[in-house]
Amino acid sequence: MIQMNELIKTFKQNDGSVAVDGRDLHDFLEVETPYRIWIQRMIEYGFTENFDFAGFEQKSTKPQGGRPQVNHALTLDMAKELSMIQRTDRGKQARQYFIAMEKRAKAKQQLPQTPEEKIMLLLQNANEDNKKINQIDNRVKDLEHNKPLTPGEYNYISHAVGGAVNTYVQTHHLILTTKQRGKLYKDINGGIKQIAGIQTRAQLREKDFENVDRYIRNWVPSTATILIIKQLSEPVASNEG
Repeated sequence: MIQMNELIKTFKQNDGSVAVDGRDLHDFLEVETPYRIWIQRMIEYGFTENFDFAGFEQKSTKPQGGRPQVNHALTLDMAKELSMIQRTDRGKQARQYFIAMEKRAKAKQQLPQTPEEKIMLLLQNANEDNKKINQIDNRVKDLEHNKPLTPGEYNYISHAVGGAVNTYVQTHHLILTTKQRGKLYKDINGGIKQIAGIQTRAQLREKDFENVDRYIRNWVPSTATILIIKQLSEPVASNEG
C-alpha cells in the first residue's frame, strides 16, 4: 500500500481503491477509548472483515519500541459510518472529508464535457449522496434502538416493577406470603417479556423502554394469577376423620 498525504491518513491499495487508516481516524475523532477496544466495538455494528476492513500490523509508536500494533485499513464507506456514529463535530468533519474524497475520485474518472453532462453528473451525485445519508441514518437509528438499556434505565424498570406490585398489594389491603407475592412478580415480568419479545428482562433494548414503562404503570394481575393467590390463601382440607 502507498501512503498518501491527507488530512486523515489513507492508503492507495493495489486494486486502486482508497482505504482509511483506522488508528489515524481514531486519533482524529479524539476518541478516549483505546483503539483496540474501540475498533472491536465498531466492528460489532455489522462490518465484515476483508470487505469493509482488513487488519494489519505496524511498528509500535512508543519511543522504546515494543510489540507491533494492530491497525486496520477501512473502506471509505465504513470510515464515513464510523465518523457519523460518533455524533461529534470531529465526526461530522471527517465524514464530509471522506465524501469530498469520493467526489474528487469520481471527477477524475469521468469529467463531463457538455453543460448537459455537467448537470446530469451533479444530479447523480446529489441523489447518490442522499441515498447514502439515508442508509447511514437508518443504520444509526437501528443501532440506537437496539442497544441495551443503560444501567440507570434498567434500574428504573426494576424499581417500577417492585413499585407496581407493592401498590397493588397496598391498594387491595392484601397480606401475602412470599410465594403469593412471587406470583405477582411472575405475572408482571411475564407481561414485560411478551411485550418486548424477550426471554429475560436483561434482554430489554432501548426501543422497548417506553412500551414497557407504559405497561408497568397500567399493570394489573391477570384473573388466573388472582385466583392462584386466593387458592394459596385457602387452608388445605384434612383427610383425617
